[in-house]
Amino acid sequence: MQRKEISKAVLKRLPGYLSYLKSIPEDAGPYISATGLANALGMGEVQVRKDLAMVSNGGRPKIGYLRESLIEDISQFLGYDNTTTAILVGAGKLGQALLGYTGFAAYGLNILAAFDIQPAAAEVEGKQIYPMEQLETFCRQNKVLMAIITVPVQNAQTVCDRLIRCGIKAVWNFAPTHLDVPKGILVQNENMATSLAVLSMHLQAQIKDKK
Repeated sequence: MQRKEISKAVLKRLPGYLSYLKSIPEDAGPYISATGLANALGMGEVQVRKDLAMVSNGGRPKIGYLRESLIEDISQFLGYDNTTTAILVGAGKLGQALLGYTGFAAYGLNILAAFDIQPAAAEVEGKQIYPMEQLETFCRQNKVLMAIITVPVQNAQTVCDRLIRCGIKAVWNFAPTHLDVPKGILVQNENMATSLAVLSMHLQAQIKDKK
């Protein structure tokens, strides 16, 4: 299927579809409809149909999608079948947790190594943690294009600038701060404070409704 231009909103929903499809028991039958998927995830049927049409042409009227084929279509569209190599900068508790997480492999991400100004450990789950002095050489030798930033806020921009000089084109940023980057560099912010605020507001609303 020819790759289509797709919005970030759709990209954010696709992993949810994929996760649910993979969780369905094998004895549940080989097909699933957009209606069934929408009902299971509490989403609008029209939206689900539009999203699936962007990544697969395997849907059939009154039959739906062959589940295994839909899983493959979404995985290929998201690039999970192609391994992306990355490095991580900031090997503190959060950095080491990400470095040791083996589940990234299912999403096509392989963290080659980590870097820190004062490495507290030599390795995590077999992944080496190097001093920052080796960053440039490692990135160029391994042709790394993606980096994960888990450093303190005050160091994030400096680290980002240095990574870009190393040839990094995509940054997954866990530092709760805005990063200024040149055109052509993609930054995906993972803002835990924002997520916590949304959860807190939801809880407050639930508690208020029960009073």
